[in-house]
Amino acid sequence: MRALPAPAALLLRLGQLALLGLAVGLACWPLNLLDRWQELLLALLPASTGRSWNGLALALALAPVLVMPLLLWLQAGPWSGGAGSGIPQTLVCLEKNEHSDSLLAARPTLQRLGLWSIATLALLPLGREGPVVQLGAAVAAGLRRRFPGLLAGLGNRELLAAAGGAGLAAGFNTPLVGVVFMAEELTARFDAALIWPALVICEVAALVSNLGGQPEFALGLLRASPGEPLQALLAVPVAIAAGLLGAIFGRMLLDATRRFTPLARRRPLRTGLLLGALLALFALVSGGRSGGDGEALMAWLIQDPGAHQAGALVLMTRLLGPCIVLGASVPGGLIDPALSLGAALGPMVLGPVGLGPVGLAVGMAAALAGATQLPVLSVVFTLRLAGDQQLLPGVLLAAVLGAYVSRLLMPKPIYHALSEGQQESGYAGTVSP
Repeated sequence: MRALPAPAALLLRLGQLALLGLAVGLACWPLNLLDRWQELLLALLPASTGRSWNGLALALALAPVLVMPLLLWLQAGPWSGGAGSGIPQTLVCLEKNEHSDSLLAARPTLQRLGLWSIATLALLPLGREGPVVQLGAAVAAGLRRRFPGLLAGLGNRELLAAAGGAGLAAGFNTPLVGVVFMAEELTARFDAALIWPALVICEVAALVSNLGGQPEFALGLLRASPGEPLQALLAVPVAIAAGLLGAIFGRMLLDATRRFTPLARRRPLRTGLLLGALLALFALVSGGRSGGDGEALMAWLIQDPGAHQAGALVLMTRLLGPCIVLGASVPGGLIDPALSLGAALGPMVLGPVGLGPVGLAVGMAAALAGATQLPVLSVVFTLRLAGDQQLLPGVLLAAVLGAYVSRLLMPKPIYHALSEGQQESGYAGTVSP
């Protein structure tokens, strides 16, 4: 077959990249809609309304008592293929492509999305990067099976990684976050030959899945601009504390996964009832701030980091709650929960000296880096959610310190540790985020 002229070949390649981004964006759009519904439900709780508990708010707070047994029963039985967040499953497929036909098939993907949807509307404390990354990779795998010549210049590993990053971009309306996650986590290399196709896929996916867009800074704008020397000085203690907290969160999540997942498989109803009761208790004592992915808490803190304080009780519930849910292999993610831990801790450290915005920003970056050991991703995510770029020096230092501190407690990054557990379990969908 005669080769296409260079301009025509480039246009064809760009068209195929855009088509893949369109498919991933359309697949992720319903999940973003559910996330917005979660925000509406969280707005009904006392922490948001400022009023006392009423019947509807109590029903929302007590929902985990019913929902957790249902989720664990589904995971142990008819929807067993959908258990776990999806990122460990995607990493397994990147390392051993022969497992793509099972782990990225339509059935486990739809089961995972169904489980996450139920958990999200029940206000369970988990993020969404796991399902959206796996969904992006599953879309690419399905298209490659149907059209073997699609993006022939990309190998299966590169295609799945780029599409997985596009799922993250679509889920958070942030193309650069998707590209960075692909390079820093999924492929462990910043390769220009892969980054530019991934940018096209991620840009289109984010555009399609977030029709109407988001503000430039998704959760609000932090207005603080201390000089770089002061930022560096302030970042060190907050970064060490928040990095350790993020690492503790990751370590607790690993331990919870090893303990709760086998129990959830053997006794799903009893385990779900116990864990659901704990989550309901957290919601009641925190006024509802323990529920949801954590973005509502972060938005509240960003509104006025000097005046708003999460408090030790909320911080504890935001630490334990995600470990309970994700440790039981309910599909979800740890990015938002980790960010919310740092957002809660930072103003508690620097708020008393009038530098709450600085503490919030560097706390978010350090806690996420501590949980994931992904400093570049942590910087991009923090500035996307809560600018402004004037805080970049402190955020950069905090992310690096948080990742280094994390290695004291976690020799292996959280997603890779969970992926190894996934392979040891025989590739069943039983590992959390």
